[in-house]
Amino acid sequence: MIEGIDHIGIAVHSIEEKRALYEEVLGLSHEGTEVVEEQGVKVAFFRAGASLIELLEPIDEEGPVARFLEKNGEGIHHLALRCDDIETERQQVESAGVRLLSDRPLDGAHGKLISFLHPRDTGRVLLELTQRKEQGDK
Repeated sequence: MIEGIDHIGIAVHSIEEKRALYEEVLGLSHEGTEVVEEQGVKVAFFRAGASLIELLEPIDEEGPVARFLEKNGEGIHHLALRCDDIETERQQVESAGVRLLSDRPLDGAHGKLISFLHPRDTGRVLLELTQRKEQGDK
């Protein structure tokens, strides 16, 4: 079951260059930064009410965020939907004819499991399913 919006991912060339906008101008609290090797990104988290804004900075030129930036420039990369059972959600979207971009849930930031839905099947919106690995995670 989809529980709500987990986060909005925004692709940027440099987290440090954008950080002041989110912290000082918008007054959002920075909740940490981490590297997600499997996705080829450094991610900074900013609290926006019950959801997060994630700034995504590529750590190599071959990753999906680097390719996105090259093609589209900075901007919204994806919308993440929090769910309580990612395997059930994966099965549900596949049975509805929506393709997934991986054959299994991947490890994401904040220790979450993630799966992306193919944007050609979702109105050109890259949707991400995300599930906490453990109850205490954000």
